[in-house]
Amino acid sequence: MRAEIIAVGTELLMGQIVNTNAQYLAKGLADIGVGVYFQTVVGDNVSRIKESLHIAKGRADLIICTGGLGPTQDDLTKDVLGEVLGQKLVIHEPSMNKMTEMFQQRGIPMVESNARQALMPEHSDPLPNDTGLAVGVAVTYEGTHYILLPGPPKEMKPMFDRYAKPWIESKMDDVQPLYSVMLKFAGIGESALEHAVIDLIEAQTDPTIAPYAKEGEVAIRLTTRAFSADEAMARLRPLEAEIRSRLDEHIYAAEDLTLEQQVLRMLAESGQKLAVAESCTGGLLSDLLTAVPGSSQSFLGGVICYSVALKHKLLGVPMELLEGPGAPGAVSEETAAELARNTLRLLDADVAVSITGVAGPGESEGKPVGLVYVGLARRNGQVFAVKLQLSGNRETIKLRAAKSALYHLWKSIKS
Repeated sequence: MRAEIIAVGTELLMGQIVNTNAQYLAKGLADIGVGVYFQTVVGDNVSRIKESLHIAKGRADLIICTGGLGPTQDDLTKDVLGEVLGQKLVIHEPSMNKMTEMFQQRGIPMVESNARQALMPEHSDPLPNDTGLAVGVAVTYEGTHYILLPGPPKEMKPMFDRYAKPWIESKMDDVQPLYSVMLKFAGIGESALEHAVIDLIEAQTDPTIAPYAKEGEVAIRLTTRAFSADEAMARLRPLEAEIRSRLDEHIYAAEDLTLEQQVLRMLAESGQKLAVAESCTGGLLSDLLTAVPGSSQSFLGGVICYSVALKHKLLGVPMELLEGPGAPGAVSEETAAELARNTLRLLDADVAVSITGVAGPGESEGKPVGLVYVGLARRNGQVFAVKLQLSGNRETIKLRAAKSALYHLWKSIKS
């Protein structure tokens, strides 16, 4: 079954909101063996929505539209679909009753236009909206399956998962879902990763190999279609083992986790507490860590020691390391190690990480933009610092520095 996703909404075309629905739907469809071949974004315009549906009908078996199911005059998706199908719109009574009761309970008069949210083509199946008011639609016409879902993700996601997916599966024969293994890498760039497995990529048939990259992390997704998980794993595991034999020192997870999530998981499992000292990253490492729910179990906190004075007064880095003739300077291996060692002691942590460097745009201490040192200290007495030469603008260097610190922390915990 080939699918096309059509996102309806002028606000999407204008960049006022991001179309996260398409990503969620594409993944959910892949899980049940439906391939998304096309994605379209169209504004709130009758003729253009109609044109998009006609184009999609010529190249897809399943068309899923999101958005345009609300009460206002620019919510046009149901109207257009009804016209395309040659079906009049009728009231879905359970949705209308739910809406009426809600307004009565709130003591608010129901505006007549709200009734539009209960409309559906007369020969379609309703998709209940457990978190909103607009009923969804599922209908088959001339061999093509159509599904209309609300635009707000908090309404779209549960409607798709609870009602649309089972409806789609009921229309499918001999379903072979997609099964995947996601390998996550750190401490290696996209080009180097591809070079290490280029022969496997060039020879791929089934399973397929797809590299992905984002700042500071790269991934490989191995995918196959099968009637069962056992059948899929029998194909996927040998390929995974071959990749591990080449790149195991960089594989931090075999599931879709961020590096900070995996580090915090490992710290929690071992009962260790982490503290950080950040100079050039300005708290970015702490922000990555605290964005993970439950991080307080393992992350104590840290210090943003941006100035030389704070490095000395608060974290006890000797001035002879920081300034003066022949001093290594604030951006140095010695300072990174001292920051980590003293942070460990002052915050009573099991492991401490420090970052000091030059994020740009100009040099500092006569040292080039992108020069960064990551320090690490452990309660067992281990202390070391790593030199990095990073590229990119200021924001990119800060993020790469934070991710590099997490990579070296992961390696240390792993060992």
